[in-house]
Amino acid sequence: MSRGYSLAWMAYTAPGLLESDGIDLSQRGKCLLEMMSAGNTRYLLEIQDVCWKYNTAETKQSRRFLECVADNFLTQLVREPTREGAPLDLLFTNRERLVSRVMVGGHLGQSDHEMIEFLIHGEAARGVSKTATLDFRRADFSLFRTLVDRVPWEAALMGKGVQEGWTFFKEEVLKAQEQAVPRCQKTSRQGRRPAWLTRELWLELRKKRRVYNVWKKGQATQEDYKGVARLGREKIRRAKAELERNLAAAVKDNKKYFFKYISSKRRAKENLQPLVDRGGNTVTKDEEKAEVLNAFFASVFNSRTNCSLVTQPPELEDRDGDQNGAPIIQGEMVSDLLHHLDAYKSMGPDEIHPRVLKELAEVLTKPLSIIYQQSWLTGEVPADWRLANVTPIFKKGRKEDPGNYRPVSLTSVPGKLMEQIILSAIIGHVEDNQGIKPSQHGFRKGRSCLTNLISFYAKVTHLVDEGKAVDVVYLDFSKAFDTVSHSILLEKLAAHGLDGCTLLWVKNWLDGRAQRVVVNGV
Repeated sequence: MSRGYSLAWMAYTAPGLLESDGIDLSQRGKCLLEMMSAGNTRYLLEIQDVCWKYNTAETKQSRRFLECVADNFLTQLVREPTREGAPLDLLFTNRERLVSRVMVGGHLGQSDHEMIEFLIHGEAARGVSKTATLDFRRADFSLFRTLVDRVPWEAALMGKGVQEGWTFFKEEVLKAQEQAVPRCQKTSRQGRRPAWLTRELWLELRKKRRVYNVWKKGQATQEDYKGVARLGREKIRRAKAELERNLAAAVKDNKKYFFKYISSKRRAKENLQPLVDRGGNTVTKDEEKAEVLNAFFASVFNSRTNCSLVTQPPELEDRDGDQNGAPIIQGEMVSDLLHHLDAYKSMGPDEIHPRVLKELAEVLTKPLSIIYQQSWLTGEVPADWRLANVTPIFKKGRKEDPGNYRPVSLTSVPGKLMEQIILSAIIGHVEDNQGIKPSQHGFRKGRSCLTNLISFYAKVTHLVDEGKAVDVVYLDFSKAFDTVSHSILLEKLAAHGLDGCTLLWVKNWLDGRAQRVVVNGV
């Protein structure tokens, strides 16, 4: 394996070994554990008199060994007995995702121990992304603003429907983007310059190379070269330390670069493994993987989620949307949403990047306000706002099982801004009419899991102080968000007195949604 070494260590503890025997098992593997924690090794095999099911031990040495394992962040993967009903043969790893499909069964020769079989995921060739990204380092935003500002938005959007107006807006922005923002192909990790390698440091390293060549020709002393090399190492160390300090200081404003740097330090690279389809066949091509994952993600949705007109509440037809006046979208609201966009987020299927929307907020506020206003009044939702690019993220378990991947959807950024406007209107209406109980902590401003836990803990302790018994039942709904009935959701919104314009917009936003799984740009 590249990028490190592997080590297997085997030991045996005779039955009945006690502390009095004078063998300190925790010390026996101390140096190996330290090597693993330093990143020089990956795997460790150890047999020890420990109950790994509950991570408990009877003897002092065994408890010390458990502490040693925990201190070095090791995970024991064998969950089945390997000899006489006990898991005597164990498998440790400090990188759990490198090992999968751990199976116990069968004997080797005359041994009375069961064999352990497992897969080790080495450094496989990473799929080459076919996606060309926007190169904002070479972007000319002044030209971009000028090109977009030349469009007579009010006259151009007048008389157009929401879909037609949105299509015109997108085409004009993307046409200007082609002239102002160049594209670049994603590079592999091997061909990418390290983030800490500044131009000044690069020139210093070139100087080191020149001195080395001069020394090899006998035109400089070894002390001269060692001095330059020592200075180069010190500058590299300082550059790396400064980069990490800057990333840590800016983590709240730029989480993407922080986690990108952390990911680059991981030995186990996240790459989509071959998958097994419903027929039991292994698929390896990116297109086939995308199809297998897309079929699985689509299968978990409830068939009742579609917004059938038969099941819609009568409020959708009876309400005229004027009980609180026609909804009005102020330009200041749209401008504020544009200026507060996270420029480091990814763009959706419409290829309009949040960085573009934020940089051009002054010239894009007017056309977006017109489109948003018309969309809310008519309930018409553009097709791009209902389309999602899905990225599969591995959760746990067997990597070849499509069910062990979580879908992360990337949707249209302008569409998400409209969703925020609608959400603010719904929350404001429901809260003004006391439609949300104080016990609701999820998805509310100023509330969180922590406030929920504090409230629950206070209630339980109060009951206990009164001498009452408390039984707690925890429920977890499988695929809860994917299986919500859209018709029931609309009925509840109507029951809370929501206006007809908003109800119709939510209905059309939920209806006719589509997704596509993207693997390495395919």
